[in-house]
Amino acid sequence: MRAQFVLQEIWIGLRRNLTMTISLVITVAIAMALFGTGLLIRNQVSVSKDYWYDKIEVSVFLCAKTSSNPACRKQDATQQQKDDIKATLEKMPQVAKVEYETREQAYARFKDRFESNPSFVNSTRPGDIPDSFRIRLKDPQQYKGVVEPLISKAGVDQVINEQEILKKFFKILNGLQWAALLIALFQVVAAVLLVGNTVRLSAFNRRRETGIMRLVGASNTYIQMPFILEGAIAGLIGGLFAAILLVFSKTLLLDRLAGQMQFTTQLSWGAVLAVIVLSICFGVLLCAVASFLTLRRYLKI
Repeated sequence: MRAQFVLQEIWIGLRRNLTMTISLVITVAIAMALFGTGLLIRNQVSVSKDYWYDKIEVSVFLCAKTSSNPACRKQDATQQQKDDIKATLEKMPQVAKVEYETREQAYARFKDRFESNPSFVNSTRPGDIPDSFRIRLKDPQQYKGVVEPLISKAGVDQVINEQEILKKFFKILNGLQWAALLIALFQVVAAVLLVGNTVRLSAFNRRRETGIMRLVGASNTYIQMPFILEGAIAGLIGGLFAAILLVFSKTLLLDRLAGQMQFTTQLSWGAVLAVIVLSICFGVLLCAVASFLTLRRYLKI
């Protein structure tokens, strides 16, 4: 009988304040979706860093007739210069592996890497990518000791450290993460205020029932429970909508980003499920706690 009464009171409260309940659900859904998206981006950055940082290479592009570097003098690097560069690299203690890549090999790898972007591939001709040495470092953090001696070496057009490219990319992702979390914070504040107003209005509409319950000896917990569960149910519904939005974030944002950027690993659905569960639990807890605090502060039941 008690459980039936509590459920009946919850339904009455949600039905009487339907518009505010809908507003609360939408606000919670947006807040939890943004909160979850921030966590997904954070996980994506972490997974990508773990995957790529031990695969980082330093590319030493050699002089070619098309080089814009004045030191190349519009000439291809000679065989002697190539041998000298290779010997220098092999003597460096930071270098784990050195591979020479011809223009033909570089173009084939380029086509394979960007096969999903045919217009980009068609705009690049064989020979546009010069010969190069691809260097795998023992410790990617020690790239400066390799890059600096090579920049001024004869036959070298430019030296590109992939770590610098990845840092810029991860910086963009980190910016998106904090932007999503910041907006989510504002939405959480709005959700808390809406919960408070919804609970106060619901309690005001049912002040006669709660007064009678108090007179017959009902405990404060029993009187407060319907109001707290109203907020929790609204948070649960908002969390479920947020779960749908997070699935779209995974498929439409992160997976597309992984495919277009070519150097990010896709986030697993297991990680997405963990974020969804966390977001739903946080939404329910947020609304329940906000309801409880509102009852204690304003209603003095």
